[in-house]
Amino acid sequence: MTEQRKSVLAIVSIWVWCIPLLPLCLAIVIYFGELQTPTFLFINRYTQFFPDILWAWLTFIGNGWGIFALCFPLLLLAPRLLSAGLLASLIGGSISQIIKPLLELPRPAGALALEDFYRIGEPLLHRAMPSGHTLTAFAVVSGIYFASDRDKRASLWWVFIIASFSGISRNALGAHWLTDVLAGCAIGLWSGMLGAILVGFIPEKQMAANQIGPRLLALGGLATIYVLLTESLDSELNQSLQYACVALISITLALFIKAQKTKAI
Repeated sequence: MTEQRKSVLAIVSIWVWCIPLLPLCLAIVIYFGELQTPTFLFINRYTQFFPDILWAWLTFIGNGWGIFALCFPLLLLAPRLLSAGLLASLIGGSISQIIKPLLELPRPAGALALEDFYRIGEPLLHRAMPSGHTLTAFAVVSGIYFASDRDKRASLWWVFIIASFSGISRNALGAHWLTDVLAGCAIGLWSGMLGAILVGFIPEKQMAANQIGPRLLALGGLATIYVLLTESLDSELNQSLQYACVALISITLALFIKAQKTKAI
């Protein structure tokens, strides 16, 4: 085994792979312990002390387009981290698309009377497990975390707090059970670890601004701008945040184009 492969495989310690088992086991206990409805109603009720826009914005973090937009400045600062997050979300999204139709579990709106809980937007009835937004949030942040240098990871612990609140927002908005969120957390963490390992095999020179990888990410930024300007992601409450993200991507792309010219010189 080459030194590069050894260093890549060492990105995630063996014991760390066991951490996602904790939320997964908790989800199993809640589900089979008939605590699914009580835990959902408890979170759904008491999160309403905070404004709807807060939970809508936190849910936006779990939207694939949304979190890509928010992380887009990494294209300039650390393209490897952005690549890891993107790859992790693709891995997690693929797993989710397999599990959701296979289990076909009802969401809260498909099992409870609509007047029994608070929700925003049209009621979602099916494909509850796992929560795709939670999965995406944890996949991206864990991909970024584990793709970072070990000595810098200690300062990135807060990204998991943000991902957790993004997951809680799915309960607050009446879209998912707590078990869905916990399962999404577990799968997202595993996806992030795998994404970080796979990106580790990409040579450093391929991460330069004038290489094909970063340029493809830049094109992804253009596609994201189009989506943010033409669609309402998750809730109309996110409209102002979407416009802010368009500005963020545009500034990043302008600096990225400038970097291309600098490399050419």
